[in-house]
Amino acid sequence: MPIDAAKAVAAEPGRSEIAWDHKDVQLYHLGLGAGVPANDPDELRYTLESRLHVLPSFATVAGAGMGVVGGLGAPGIDIDLAAVLHGGQSITLHRPLPVAGRAVTTSRVAAVYDKGKAAVLVLRSEAADEDGPLWTSDAQIFVRGEGGWGGDRGPSERLDVPGRAPDATVERPIREEQALLYRLSGDWNPLHADPEFAKLAGFDRPILHGLCSYGMTLKAVVDTLLGGDVTRVRGYRTRFAGVVFPGETLRIRMWRLAGTGTGTESATDPAGGRVQVTVTAVERDDAPVLADTVVTIADPS
Repeated sequence: MPIDAAKAVAAEPGRSEIAWDHKDVQLYHLGLGAGVPANDPDELRYTLESRLHVLPSFATVAGAGMGVVGGLGAPGIDIDLAAVLHGGQSITLHRPLPVAGRAVTTSRVAAVYDKGKAAVLVLRSEAADEDGPLWTSDAQIFVRGEGGWGGDRGPSERLDVPGRAPDATVERPIREEQALLYRLSGDWNPLHADPEFAKLAGFDRPILHGLCSYGMTLKAVVDTLLGGDVTRVRGYRTRFAGVVFPGETLRIRMWRLAGTGTGTESATDPAGGRVQVTVTAVERDDAPVLADTVVTIADPS
């Protein structure tokens, strides 16, 4: 079997140094569709260096996302990249991300699960600078055709959609060139740019990066429910439930859960609450894009 689960999990973490500055942050934000309208003060927080803050999902591309790349090269992992799918993503923020910084990342295979017809790798990347931990990021990677060895199936958490109307619903258009811009932040997979490659992968045209939808969704939550305050985000996780194409529109539904924005603590989430989110493609009858999506937030200070 190309995946040796015990060897992969026991391997020493990989280590790399990364750096970023305001240009990397601005490029990432523009790749998410920030800057429309260009002179909107709320959008200038994402695009103008003198007012810049950092959307926490920037952690997925800082250093060109080398944490995931390092995990796929770990001992015990020998796989065909054509069989790889990004199944889910989570980030835990230890403090707000600086506009410019240098950090050391450590990357390892935190778990390998046997789903029968596929294996799931949990690739964990942790970043810290001279002031301490910055973020912990987990990427759940499906590897088709690599399951069936009788290993642990792992967790299979699915969230029920709240049985009430969303607290907020917004729509975010995906520009025709958005994937071309987003890939400049480090994900050069031709699936997102080359029509011929997309056809080989089973799509009639290039698809948007899942992590672009992930970032667009977090920006919508921050702007809609958190008053634009990125420092309130403590964690963010999702499952990639389907593809979306440039030119389509994301419909983002949000539910405030217990403790959110109330000024009180929740027994299950002392950080202050959560926002549950679903994301669908408007033009394809609300086909799922992101599911099991939760933003964990702190109360306003």
